[in-house]
Amino acid sequence: MKPNSIVATAVALAMTASVASAGCVGGAIVGGVAGHIAHHHTLAGAAAGCVIGHELSVHKRKQREAARWAHDHGYHH
Repeated sequence: MKPNSIVATAVALAMTASVASAGCVGGAIVGGVAGHIAHHHTLAGAAAGCVIGHELSVHKRKQREAARWAHDHGYHH
């Protein structure tokens, strides 16, 4: 995949992203570039990056919510 194609794919992903896919677009971009560099597996890398990015985003959001709850209920460290 040529660099222009990678940019076009990234833009298309960014335009179709929804709130439910938090972290997916960034992960897909990083994964797509990494997959392209590693033996031209751009789409597989983008798909894996999307899944990993989304999971990390959900994990971070849950940590923030737990910390906010603890703060609001007087559980300070």
